[in-house]
Amino acid sequence: MIKRNLLTELIKWKESSASLPLILRGARQVGKTTLINEFGKSFDQYLYFNLEKDEDAILFKDTSNAGRLVQVLFISRGFQLNAKYSTLIFIDEVQEKPEIIEALRYFKEDFSYLHVIVTGSLLEFGLSKLSKIPVGRVEFMELHPLNFKEYLLGSKQESLIQLLTKPPIENDMLPIIFNHFHDFTLIGGMPGITAAYIKDKDLTRLRSLYSGIIESYKDDVEKYAASETIRKVVRHIMDTAPFEIDNRISLNHFGASNYRTREVKEAMSSLSKARLLELIYPSTQTVPPIVSDLKKRPRLHFLDVGLVNYQLGLHQELLTIQDLHQISKGKLVQQIVNQEIKSLDYLPGGKRAFWIREERGTSSEVDIIYPFKNMLIPIEVKSGASGTLRSLHEFMDRCPHNYAVRVYSGKLSIDELSTSKGKKYQLLNLPYFLSAWIPEYLEWFSN
Repeated sequence: MIKRNLLTELIKWKESSASLPLILRGARQVGKTTLINEFGKSFDQYLYFNLEKDEDAILFKDTSNAGRLVQVLFISRGFQLNAKYSTLIFIDEVQEKPEIIEALRYFKEDFSYLHVIVTGSLLEFGLSKLSKIPVGRVEFMELHPLNFKEYLLGSKQESLIQLLTKPPIENDMLPIIFNHFHDFTLIGGMPGITAAYIKDKDLTRLRSLYSGIIESYKDDVEKYAASETIRKVVRHIMDTAPFEIDNRISLNHFGASNYRTREVKEAMSSLSKARLLELIYPSTQTVPPIVSDLKKRPRLHFLDVGLVNYQLGLHQELLTIQDLHQISKGKLVQQIVNQEIKSLDYLPGGKRAFWIREERGTSSEVDIIYPFKNMLIPIEVKSGASGTLRSLHEFMDRCPHNYAVRVYSGKLSIDELSTSKGKKYQLLNLPYFLSAWIPEYLEWFSN
């Protein structure tokens, strides 16, 4: 198993006296079941139930009586219901019986010494069927595809992780780390595919794995489509979304189709529930909190860069490229940087946004705005010279601080710059493989 960063948060949850039943979110095949099975080894008793199996599902036939349900679960596994043992109950594929989620409140009230986790590959569809979610009676976490740190852990590169975690990194080490990051960007973060690649470095045998994942996603989401038309729209979006990465998209006629806004919006909603893609909306804010403008055209973020590469046929080209900005007009870097930053947010609902200014026939865009302390830090993902950052200058003229970041393929450095209006600010030039260490480097930078 590749060690996951979320395991640290799970351990904190276990050790907290106030821990509530946990709902673990995440797309299919990002490693939720594997992670919890590993976590379960730290308990005296571990009870695992998969509701896609008839013999497990029948145990949950009646969820109205929590006391009786708990006794049935323990008897079925031959364990003792006793507070002297640390016990984890893990209910997988809970979307098959979403009323279990409503019953979670009683686990904490009547069996506070039990630890309970529920998850499912299509959990959000189950949640949408509930009349009420026990808010305040449950906790949420989210598991994403592997990030670069987890990839390095799986590749037995602990010494590199130590270098990356302690700013500033020596620029002499950059060529070695860029090579590892290019491999990671090539393969992506789906744990099964990553583990297979780390084992034998054979890219050709991974094609069937990528294809299988994508087809299973299509089949999954189609189960919840309200009509045959929406099923067709879902497949169309899955096939065309990778070509729209980093574009400002319109829902009407998405992907050069004849589908209308209402149909595309419904299909996008289903794919978002499945955690396959995310619409990132712009903001005009330069101070926290981020307020997204849902009336303006969003950008599209896909689940995993490896799946994007497969669908775009980029794997062969990536083997010969040194600067990721050269691929697909820099769209691939946008995808992986956003993916790395998103991987840091284990709490669901984290808001991602980019910045825009649209007035009097002119417009400016900054790729990412990142909350840090009491600031919104603008982040540009570019390979060009620092003097070409016109949109970044526009943002800096409007914000109350003087820190900005450029993520690129060069060395770690800090530039002293001035906007056209004369405002001085500092620009942190950050190698793109450090995207998952943004918090540590912003702390170092601001100090």
